[in-house]
Amino acid sequence: MVSAPRGRDREQNKCYQAAWEMEKGIAAMAACYQTFDPAAYLQYNYTPPRADLTRKDSIVPWKLACLHRAFTEDDVSGELLLDIGSGPTLYQVLSGCEVFNKVLMTDFLEVNRQELRRWVQDAGGCSLDWTPYLQHVCKLEGRRYTWTEKATRLRRVIVDVLPIDVHRPQPMAPDALPAAGADCLVSCFCLESVSPDLAAFTRALGHIRKLLKPDGHLMLIGALGESYYLGGPGLKIPVVPLNEAQVCASLKESGFTLIRLEVYNLPRDMRIGVDDVTGVFFAKAKKK
Repeated sequence: MVSAPRGRDREQNKCYQAAWEMEKGIAAMAACYQTFDPAAYLQYNYTPPRADLTRKDSIVPWKLACLHRAFTEDDVSGELLLDIGSGPTLYQVLSGCEVFNKVLMTDFLEVNRQELRRWVQDAGGCSLDWTPYLQHVCKLEGRRYTWTEKATRLRRVIVDVLPIDVHRPQPMAPDALPAAGADCLVSCFCLESVSPDLAAFTRALGHIRKLLKPDGHLMLIGALGESYYLGGPGLKIPVVPLNEAQVCASLKESGFTLIRLEVYNLPRDMRIGVDDVTGVFFAKAKKK
Protein backbone atom coordinates (compact mmCIF):
# COMPACT_ATOMS: atom_id res chain seq x y z
CA MET A 1 0.00 0.00 0.00
CA VAL A 2 1.38 3.43 -1.01
CA SER A 3 0.86 6.18 1.50
CA ALA A 4 -0.37 9.61 0.44
CA PRO A 5 2.44 12.13 -0.16
CA ARG A 6 3.32 14.24 2.86
CA GLY A 7 2.97 18.01 2.86
CA ARG A 8 6.54 18.69 1.78
CA ASP A 9 6.23 16.12 -1.04
CA ARG A 10 2.97 17.66 -2.22
CA GLU A 11 4.53 21.11 -2.30
CA GLN A 12 7.55 19.74 -4.16
CA ASN A 13 5.27 18.08 -6.70
CA LYS A 14 3.45 21.37 -7.20
CA CYS A 15 6.78 23.12 -7.84
CA TYR A 16 7.79 20.46 -10.37
CA GLN A 17 4.42 20.76 -12.10
CA ALA A 18 4.63 24.57 -12.22
CA ALA A 19 8.18 24.41 -13.63
CA TRP A 20 7.11 21.87 -16.24
CA GLU A 21 4.14 24.02 -17.28
CA MET A 22 6.40 27.08 -17.57
CA GLU A 23 8.94 25.24 -19.72
CA LYS A 24 6.14 23.94 -21.93
CA GLY A 25 4.82 27.50 -22.31
CA ILE A 26 8.28 28.84 -23.15
CA ALA A 27 8.73 26.16 -25.81
CA ALA A 28 5.34 27.10 -27.30
CA MET A 29 6.40 30.76 -27.41
CA ALA A 30 9.64 29.85 -29.20
CA ALA A 31 7.68 27.84 -31.77
CA CYS A 32 5.37 30.83 -32.30
CA TYR A 33 8.31 32.99 -33.35
CA GLN A 34 9.63 30.69 -36.05
CA THR A 35 7.62 32.54 -38.73
CA PHE A 36 8.21 36.05 -37.33
CA ASP A 37 8.45 38.60 -40.16
CA PRO A 38 10.76 41.55 -39.33
CA ALA A 39 9.66 43.65 -42.32
CA ALA A 40 5.97 43.32 -41.45
CA TYR A 41 6.61 44.03 -37.76
CA LEU A 42 8.52 47.20 -38.63
CA GLN A 43 5.76 48.33 -40.97
CA TYR A 44 3.08 47.77 -38.31
CA ASN A 45 4.86 49.59 -35.48
CA TYR A 46 7.55 51.95 -36.84
CA THR A 47 5.74 53.87 -39.55
CA PRO A 48 2.93 56.45 -39.03
CA PRO A 49 0.65 56.84 -37.17
CA ARG A 50 2.58 55.19 -34.33
CA ALA A 51 5.86 56.57 -35.59
CA ASP A 52 4.65 60.01 -36.63
CA LEU A 53 7.66 61.99 -35.44
CA THR A 54 5.88 65.30 -36.03
CA ARG A 55 3.10 64.41 -33.59
CA LYS A 56 3.79 64.92 -29.88
CA ASP A 57 1.33 62.23 -28.74
CA SER A 58 2.71 59.56 -31.06
CA ILE A 59 4.19 56.54 -29.30
CA VAL A 60 7.63 56.51 -30.94
CA PRO A 61 8.56 60.13 -30.07
CA TRP A 62 7.51 59.38 -26.47
CA LYS A 63 9.84 56.36 -26.32
CA LEU A 64 12.72 58.29 -27.86
CA ALA A 65 12.26 61.12 -25.36
CA CYS A 66 12.24 58.70 -22.39
CA LEU A 67 15.44 57.05 -23.57
CA HIS A 68 17.11 60.39 -24.30
CA ARG A 69 16.37 61.68 -20.77
CA ALA A 70 17.50 58.48 -19.09
CA PHE A 71 20.75 58.12 -21.00
CA THR A 72 21.76 61.76 -20.48
CA GLU A 73 21.30 61.75 -16.70
CA ASP A 74 24.52 62.02 -14.69
CA ASP A 75 24.20 58.64 -12.97
CA VAL A 76 24.42 56.66 -16.24
CA SER A 77 27.91 55.97 -17.57
CA GLY A 78 30.36 53.24 -18.46
CA GLU A 79 31.92 51.40 -21.38
CA LEU A 80 29.38 48.78 -22.52
CA LEU A 81 25.65 49.06 -23.25
CA LEU A 82 23.85 45.73 -23.78
CA ASP A 83 20.54 45.69 -25.67
CA ILE A 84 18.41 42.72 -24.59
CA GLY A 85 16.15 41.33 -27.33
CA SER A 86 16.82 44.01 -29.93
CA GLY A 87 14.37 42.59 -32.45
CA PRO A 88 14.85 44.24 -35.86
CA THR A 89 15.00 47.76 -34.35
CA LEU A 90 17.71 50.36 -33.65
CA TYR A 91 15.86 53.26 -32.01
CA GLN A 92 16.52 51.99 -28.48
CA VAL A 93 20.29 52.59 -28.71
CA LEU A 94 20.31 55.92 -30.57
CA SER A 95 20.82 57.95 -27.39
CA GLY A 96 22.84 55.32 -25.55
CA CYS A 97 25.45 55.16 -28.30
CA GLU A 98 26.58 58.67 -27.31
CA VAL A 99 27.22 57.63 -23.70
CA PHE A 100 28.85 54.22 -24.16
CA ASN A 101 31.80 53.38 -26.37
CA LYS A 102 30.54 49.87 -27.07
CA VAL A 103 27.00 48.68 -27.84
CA LEU A 104 26.17 44.99 -28.02
CA MET A 105 22.86 44.03 -29.64
CA THR A 106 21.13 40.68 -29.17
CA ASP A 107 18.15 38.68 -30.31
CA PHE A 108 16.76 35.15 -30.13
CA LEU A 109 15.92 35.09 -33.86
CA GLU A 110 18.49 34.91 -36.64
CA VAL A 111 16.16 36.83 -39.00
CA ASN A 112 16.27 39.80 -36.63
CA ARG A 113 20.02 39.55 -36.19
CA GLN A 114 20.40 39.55 -39.98
CA GLU A 115 18.21 42.65 -40.25
CA LEU A 116 20.43 44.47 -37.76
CA ARG A 117 23.66 43.33 -39.40
CA ARG A 118 22.51 44.65 -42.78
CA TRP A 119 22.20 48.12 -41.28
CA VAL A 120 25.39 47.94 -39.23
CA GLN A 121 27.38 46.79 -42.26
CA ASP A 122 25.66 49.39 -44.47
CA ALA A 123 24.95 46.58 -46.90
CA GLY A 124 21.55 47.81 -48.13
CA GLY A 125 18.34 45.83 -48.21
CA CYS A 126 17.09 47.02 -44.80
CA SER A 127 13.36 46.76 -44.18
CA LEU A 128 13.09 50.28 -42.70
CA ASP A 129 14.85 53.59 -43.33
CA TRP A 130 16.08 54.75 -39.91
CA THR A 131 16.99 58.24 -41.16
CA PRO A 132 13.97 60.02 -39.57
CA TYR A 133 14.82 58.42 -36.22
CA LEU A 134 18.45 59.50 -36.42
CA GLN A 135 17.38 63.03 -37.33
CA HIS A 136 14.84 63.19 -34.49
CA VAL A 137 17.30 62.03 -31.84
CA CYS A 138 19.93 64.49 -33.09
CA LYS A 139 17.36 67.27 -32.46
CA LEU A 140 16.60 65.93 -28.97
CA GLU A 141 20.29 65.91 -28.14
CA GLY A 142 20.97 69.32 -29.66
CA ARG A 143 23.82 67.82 -31.64
CA ARG A 144 25.70 70.08 -34.01
CA TYR A 145 26.74 67.22 -36.23
CA THR A 146 24.47 65.67 -38.86
CA TRP A 147 22.38 62.52 -38.69
CA THR A 148 24.83 60.85 -41.06
CA GLU A 149 27.63 61.44 -38.56
CA LYS A 150 25.44 59.94 -35.84
CA ALA A 151 24.81 56.90 -38.07
CA THR A 152 28.56 56.56 -38.55
CA ARG A 153 29.14 56.63 -34.79
CA LEU A 154 26.39 54.08 -34.17
CA ARG A 155 27.85 51.70 -36.74
CA ARG A 156 31.26 52.12 -35.14
CA VAL A 157 30.19 51.45 -31.55
CA ILE A 158 27.94 48.43 -32.28
CA VAL A 159 30.55 45.76 -31.68
CA ASP A 160 28.40 42.71 -32.44
CA VAL A 161 24.90 41.26 -32.83
CA LEU A 162 24.64 38.05 -30.81
CA PRO A 163 22.11 35.34 -29.88
CA ILE A 164 20.31 35.49 -26.53
CA ASP A 165 17.70 33.44 -24.70
CA VAL A 166 16.30 35.31 -21.70
CA HIS A 167 14.71 32.12 -20.35
CA ARG A 168 18.08 30.47 -19.75
CA PRO A 169 19.76 31.09 -16.37
CA GLN A 170 22.80 32.18 -18.41
CA PRO A 171 21.12 34.00 -21.34
CA MET A 172 24.29 34.50 -23.41
CA ALA A 173 27.45 32.55 -24.20
CA PRO A 174 29.91 32.70 -21.27
CA ASP A 175 32.51 34.65 -23.25
CA ALA A 176 30.06 37.15 -24.78
CA LEU A 177 30.55 39.77 -22.05
CA PRO A 178 33.35 40.97 -19.78
CA ALA A 179 33.48 38.97 -16.56
CA ALA A 180 32.02 41.86 -14.56
CA GLY A 181 29.06 42.26 -16.96
CA ALA A 182 27.64 45.20 -18.90
CA ASP A 183 27.50 48.71 -17.46
CA CYS A 184 23.90 49.23 -18.59
CA LEU A 185 21.04 47.21 -20.07
CA VAL A 186 18.26 48.43 -22.34
CA SER A 187 15.34 46.22 -23.33
CA CYS A 188 12.22 47.17 -25.25
CA PHE A 189 9.09 45.05 -25.73
CA CYS A 190 11.04 41.84 -25.25
CA LEU A 191 10.38 40.06 -21.95
CA GLU A 192 6.58 40.31 -21.87
CA SER A 193 6.31 39.25 -25.51
CA VAL A 194 8.42 36.08 -25.15
CA SER A 195 7.05 34.89 -21.78
CA PRO A 196 4.01 32.65 -21.34
CA ASP A 197 3.00 34.22 -18.01
CA LEU A 198 3.95 36.73 -15.32
CA ALA A 199 6.15 34.23 -13.45
CA ALA A 200 8.23 33.62 -16.59
CA PHE A 201 8.50 37.39 -17.18
CA THR A 202 9.79 37.90 -13.64
CA ARG A 203 12.21 35.00 -13.91
CA ALA A 204 13.55 36.41 -17.20
CA LEU A 205 14.20 39.74 -15.46
CA GLY A 206 16.27 37.84 -12.92
CA HIS A 207 18.22 36.13 -15.69
CA ILE A 208 19.17 39.36 -17.47
CA ARG A 209 20.13 40.92 -14.13
CA LYS A 210 23.09 38.50 -14.12
CA LEU A 211 24.44 40.22 -17.25
CA LEU A 212 24.67 43.58 -15.45
CA LYS A 213 27.43 44.97 -13.24
CA PRO A 214 26.59 45.77 -9.60
CA ASP A 215 24.93 49.21 -9.45
CA GLY A 216 24.41 49.10 -13.23
CA HIS A 217 21.23 50.49 -14.75
CA LEU A 218 18.33 48.91 -16.62
CA MET A 219 16.19 50.90 -19.06
CA LEU A 220 13.04 48.84 -19.65
CA ILE A 221 10.22 49.65 -22.07
CA GLY A 222 7.21 47.39 -22.42
CA ALA A 223 3.53 47.05 -23.18
CA LEU A 224 0.67 47.53 -20.72
CA GLY A 225 -2.60 45.64 -21.03
CA GLU A 226 -1.49 43.79 -24.14
CA SER A 227 -2.52 40.16 -24.74
CA TYR A 228 -1.25 39.77 -28.32
CA TYR A 229 0.52 41.45 -31.21
CA LEU A 230 1.02 40.62 -34.87
CA GLY A 231 4.49 39.35 -35.71
CA GLY A 232 3.62 39.03 -39.39
CA PRO A 233 0.54 38.55 -41.56
CA GLY A 234 -1.78 36.25 -39.64
CA LEU A 235 0.82 35.58 -36.91
CA LYS A 236 -0.80 36.42 -33.56
CA ILE A 237 1.79 36.22 -30.79
CA PRO A 238 0.56 36.09 -27.16
CA VAL A 239 1.85 38.65 -24.66
CA VAL A 240 1.74 38.82 -20.85
CA PRO A 241 -0.84 41.60 -20.14
CA LEU A 242 1.06 43.64 -17.56
CA ASN A 243 -0.09 46.50 -15.34
CA GLU A 244 2.05 49.09 -13.56
CA ALA A 245 1.93 47.35 -10.18
CA GLN A 246 3.08 44.06 -11.70
CA VAL A 247 6.03 45.75 -13.44
CA CYS A 248 7.15 47.34 -10.16
CA ALA A 249 6.72 44.09 -8.21
CA SER A 250 8.60 42.02 -10.80
CA LEU A 251 11.53 44.46 -10.82
CA LYS A 252 11.74 44.35 -7.02
CA GLU A 253 11.49 40.54 -6.90
CA SER A 254 14.24 40.27 -9.52
CA GLY A 255 16.72 42.36 -7.56
CA PHE A 256 16.26 45.80 -9.12
CA THR A 257 15.60 49.11 -7.37
CA LEU A 258 13.11 51.21 -9.32
CA ILE A 259 14.25 54.78 -9.92
CA ARG A 260 11.44 56.02 -12.14
CA LEU A 261 8.34 54.69 -13.91
CA GLU A 262 6.64 56.64 -16.72
CA VAL A 263 3.44 55.66 -18.51
CA TYR A 264 2.09 56.48 -21.97
CA ASN A 265 -1.59 55.92 -22.77
CA LEU A 266 -2.26 54.99 -26.38
CA PRO A 267 -4.64 57.37 -28.22
CA ARG A 268 -7.62 55.62 -29.80
CA ASP A 269 -6.56 56.43 -33.36
CA MET A 270 -3.31 54.53 -32.78
CA ARG A 271 -5.13 51.34 -31.89
CA ILE A 272 -4.81 50.07 -35.42
CA GLY A 273 -5.50 46.36 -34.97
CA VAL A 274 -1.93 45.02 -34.95
CA ASP A 275 -2.21 44.48 -31.17
CA ASP A 276 -4.51 45.31 -28.25
CA VAL A 277 -2.02 47.37 -26.24
CA THR A 278 -3.53 50.14 -24.10
CA GLY A 279 -0.32 51.78 -22.91
CA VAL A 280 3.45 51.62 -22.64
CA PHE A 281 5.71 51.87 -19.60
CA PHE A 282 9.26 53.13 -19.27
CA ALA A 283 11.19 52.03 -16.18
CA LYS A 284 14.62 53.14 -15.10
CA ALA A 285 16.01 50.81 -12.46
CA LYS A 286 19.30 49.90 -10.80
CA LYS A 287 20.79 46.53 -9.87
CA LYS A 288 20.81 46.16 -6.09
